[in-house]
Amino acid sequence: MGEDRAVGTPVLRRLNTAAVLRAVRERAPDPLRLAELVELTGLTRPTVGQAVDDLVEAGWLQQHDPATASRHGGRPAVRVSLRGRAAPVLGLDVGPHTVSAGVGDLAARRLASVRRPVGRSEAGHLLRAVDEVVARALQEADLGADEIAGVVVATPGIVDPGAGRVLLAPSVPGWTSVDLSGHLRDRFHCPVQVENDANLAALAVAGERGTLLAVQWGERLGAGVVIDGRLHRGSGAAGEIGFIRPPGRVPETGDGRGPLERTIGAEAIAARARRAARRHPESALRDGEPDAAAVFAAAAAGDAVARRIVDAVAATFAQAIAPAVLVLDPGTVVIGGGVARAGPVLLGAITRHLAELTLTPPAVEFSGLAEDTVLTGALHLALDEVWRRLTV
Repeated sequence: MGEDRAVGTPVLRRLNTAAVLRAVRERAPDPLRLAELVELTGLTRPTVGQAVDDLVEAGWLQQHDPATASRHGGRPAVRVSLRGRAAPVLGLDVGPHTVSAGVGDLAARRLASVRRPVGRSEAGHLLRAVDEVVARALQEADLGADEIAGVVVATPGIVDPGAGRVLLAPSVPGWTSVDLSGHLRDRFHCPVQVENDANLAALAVAGERGTLLAVQWGERLGAGVVIDGRLHRGSGAAGEIGFIRPPGRVPETGDGRGPLERTIGAEAIAARARRAARRHPESALRDGEPDAAAVFAAAAAGDAVARRIVDAVAATFAQAIAPAVLVLDPGTVVIGGGVARAGPVLLGAITRHLAELTLTPPAVEFSGLAEDTVLTGALHLALDEVWRRLTV
């Protein structure tokens, strides 16, 4: 009996401590009184008090000045909250043209955010950009590499998340030969995960939505698939919609982009605008060298030529994803990336075309995070991994 008690008590104490820590996280960053923690966890007040003392001593919680005593003369209530810097995490979004880094704390507050354009999408150049934005983000957050508790890296291409290796990345020459996770482990000495960028975008917007497609749409296109709240990776290449071949002639570029990307990626939209501007000098697109953003702006302002381009792009996109919608029946299609700033003119056209091609059309919406969607997903996954280690 004594032996059972000796074994069981530390285990029970750890379980109680984990329950208190989870409750504080759910209300972060707001401080909580002990009475509130008792209500949230179902534990006794002495048990909660012991768990709080242990967590404060370990550095995971911080105490605040007691709340003002009630007018009846009661004792001021002790309040506690997460000590965010106990386990900060680093997220990276490595793209062929832009590298972003962010640092978040234990309470999911953003401590730093750095974004750097990349001139050449070549592996060595990209790796140097990674090192640069990491250094700048750590400096902005006033943290050392040894203080980071977890790192998650988003990358284009097909990823083996177990090995942390990029298996296929046509947009970045030489990227598959780079040991990205090993390179970062040498610096951080903490768990490092490498994940497909569209999958992380899906995690960023999933919430309680159930089943959804989270599309990253910029110069390239990819999708994260969430089924019943869980990320679906397939054998590793789920969601590579950029390689869907749309109807009609597909431009040849020789740069590793897939057929859909070559047809309606951001650069392809800009190329359509330049061609249309030459044929229609009356269009607002004739001014300068229009990019995708200029097309959407002109369409929103009523330019007929720009509106036809937007409608054609929306029709191609809807035709490409309609089979996936018919198979998965997602409740929502969420679009992130640079195209997520297109506004109602594109959203309405996609919704209309998708309704014509599916039985139960999903809601179509843009991610409010836009280009920050992938980085947000990386930080969420890094933080979730830290919490998993804390509470098991």
